[in-house]
Amino acid sequence: METQTIKNKKKSIKTTERISGSEAIVRCLIEEGVKILYGYPGGAIMPVYDELYKYQDKIHHVLTRHEQGATHSAQGYARISGDVGVAMATSGPGATNLITGIADAQIDSTPMVCITGQVFSHLLGSDAFQETDIVGISTPVTKWNSQVTKAKDIPEAIAKAFYIAKSGRPGPVLIDITKDAQIEKFDFSYEKCTEVRSYVPVPETDITSVEAAAKLINEAKKPLVVWGQGVILSEAEEAFKAVIEKAGIPSAWTILGASAIPTKHSLNVGMVGMHGNYAPNVLTNECDVLIAIGMRFDDRVTGSLSTYAKQAKIIHFEIDPAEIDKNVKTDVAVLGDAKASLEAILPLINENSHTEWHQKFKDLYAIEYDKVIKDDIHPTKEGLTMGEVLNQINIQSKGNAAIVSDVGQHQMIACRYAEFNKTKSNITSGGLGTMGFGLPAAIGAKMAAPDREVVSISGDGGYQMTIQELGTIFQQKAAVKVVVLNNDFLGMVRQWQQLFFDKRYASTEMVNPNFVAIAEGYYIKARKVTKREDLADAVKEMMESKEAYFLEVCVEKEDNVFPMIPTGASVSDIRLE
Repeated sequence: METQTIKNKKKSIKTTERISGSEAIVRCLIEEGVKILYGYPGGAIMPVYDELYKYQDKIHHVLTRHEQGATHSAQGYARISGDVGVAMATSGPGATNLITGIADAQIDSTPMVCITGQVFSHLLGSDAFQETDIVGISTPVTKWNSQVTKAKDIPEAIAKAFYIAKSGRPGPVLIDITKDAQIEKFDFSYEKCTEVRSYVPVPETDITSVEAAAKLINEAKKPLVVWGQGVILSEAEEAFKAVIEKAGIPSAWTILGASAIPTKHSLNVGMVGMHGNYAPNVLTNECDVLIAIGMRFDDRVTGSLSTYAKQAKIIHFEIDPAEIDKNVKTDVAVLGDAKASLEAILPLINENSHTEWHQKFKDLYAIEYDKVIKDDIHPTKEGLTMGEVLNQINIQSKGNAAIVSDVGQHQMIACRYAEFNKTKSNITSGGLGTMGFGLPAAIGAKMAAPDREVVSISGDGGYQMTIQELGTIFQQKAAVKVVVLNNDFLGMVRQWQQLFFDKRYASTEMVNPNFVAIAEGYYIKARKVTKREDLADAVKEMMESKEAYFLEVCVEKEDNVFPMIPTGASVSDIRLE
């Protein structure tokens, strides 16, 4: 291998090696600290896979059973570790199969780098075999993307990809690399990216805004915090806890913000949104100051914007200027990294307790417990409930497991009832609502945090969208605990059909296979529960297993998730039944 040195523009010395573009891709990933890569090989990316074969001691490639599984696994890896997840695929259908996971990562602010192979550059635009314009297709759902046609441009593109994916508000980035660029040799050197011209990942915090926010908080009689994933992404958990404890503010979370502080923290008043807790939803329209931290006022949180918190002064802590005033008009916007902003406001706020205000949350929780929660987690009816399954998981995990949920009724139940002691413990698809997310995301989460218990919770519908990833679990020996709450329906859609379409269950009833036999076909220990007296023992056996375990629990077919805010309704019009 030839080596030489060249001088860069800053007069420092760079050592280069003459290598192929495909080897450069692998070397760039290693330089960025990538230890695990999820993907699926094919013709246009084959040179890179050939190089990966040579570097197996430094980077572990996980062969998923579908490219969508690769993106969701990369998401799960990123969400529990805080690092950039990486997925790779070939051109054409391989690349397009990444799109759902990329779109999911974009709306949920997950740092991910996707690398796709592409046809030879002289064939671009000719409709060559397995050619698709993946850059054009992915542009609306990526933070940044680029196509590379020359080997010499690979290091800069990948360095820039990792910097953009992780910095500021995180998101997915895609690099499309033609096959000739992978084969071509060039003088390789690598330098990590630390800035991009015209890209400002973290806006500068204006101390005047911080002071204005502190003034409103200090004057508030009925303040309410709603926090989102921004607290977790900025690693602001301790600063956040210090602020709400000093000011004594009841605090509620969006589903992606869950676990930033422990579930049982005295100031944690539950989840907001369509299936959130009664008290924080109703009292959103009674608070006098609403402090939004690292959340984007999604429609599932706000309900009808025409009635959302109209009586309150709105403070919005946010890293992305595009989110300010996008849905809800703010009185004070504190732009910047959440951790830095919260640390700046902490000395400016007064100690407080808001005892009477807190009592309102307790009174409304008592109503919700009596009408909903009690029957969900301690049912007396014959059929099993999803809530009691979560309760048994809490008992066995003691709140220390990472819960990775799919999308549907089971997701809302998992978010409502799972107990968390540690941050980065609630991993789910938020903004896109991607069925099939849960199983592959749990694989990535377990591989990123092998010492943690990782429990995948899916419904029978979403589970079958990526059921083939059981093969990845088997091959990788990933000790994921897989729970399927089977009600023989697409449960969330069926609930809407029951409540709003006169029980016309159009195309929602499932005729399901033998899930236990399928799991056992992948050499995964499996068990099915149909009776309440068997549930506790089955969950205990699952949680104590040192290997992967599949548990199917047959729950009531027509059980619904309450509370519920119908689409377009006010958050204070939340239904308890």
